[in-house]
Amino acid sequence: MSRHVEPTTAHANNTKIWAIRHFCKRHRITKDEERRLTLLFGEFASAAELFYNITRRPRWRE
Repeated sequence: MSRHVEPTTAHANNTKIWAIRHFCKRHRITKDEERRLTLLFGEFASAAELFYNITRRPRWRE
């Protein structure tokens, strides 16, 4: 479940809060994975949460 994070708290903890759409676009994550992350977290999540929860195929298997 997502919750509101005050900007001062986020900066004090060095937590980067991302809009999931922008994160997926920047890191070339598929639309299906973006949809899964959005269902899991809502519109926003921390960078650590997103990196721990993405699943991507290795490039050398393509």
